[in-house]
Amino acid sequence: MLIYSMSVSVDGYIADREGAFGWSPPSEELFRFHLALVRELGGYLCGRRLYETMLVWETDPSMRDNELGAAFADVWCAIPKVVFSRTLDSVQGNARLAEASVAEEAAAALDATDKDVSIGGAGLAAAAFELGLVDELRMFRYPVVVGGGTPFLPPVTEDVPLDLIETRTFGSRVIYERYGRARDESD
Repeated sequence: MLIYSMSVSVDGYIADREGAFGWSPPSEELFRFHLALVRELGGYLCGRRLYETMLVWETDPSMRDNELGAAFADVWCAIPKVVFSRTLDSVQGNARLAEASVAEEAAAALDATDKDVSIGGAGLAAAAFELGLVDELRMFRYPVVVGGGTPFLPPVTEDVPLDLIETRTFGSRVIYERYGRARDESD
């Protein structure tokens, strides 16, 4: 299954008008939940900006200064990653640059593991969503309205029916929403 998971404002943005997302640092409870979800992944497809944001977990030893940070860094470093970029010439760690289309790379990543694969980065995930490749949406909805910025989802030309699978409210007032793409009986 291909999963798109991001922190999002109440009004549907993953970054504000300046590209910042400082409103979304996770509490310890939420960080533990993220760690559990990431442990379940067999691969990760990411855009350049998300790759560069997350690279700190592989390159900065201070990220391992506590037990939770070290655990997340270990899990993140172990996940095979495919990076989609028009500007990078190379990537580090357990990552490689994409050589094929989003659809082909997603299929290859899913074929390479018996676990779920996640996709992240607004533009990349939007392309996968528009192609019907995303099976599940996971939103960590923060209690803030930012009024514009990078949307969680692209505009669509027709409705995309979803099934609500799970919700959870964390002590930090963040609400986790998990949706599956509703499938026709013929699918």
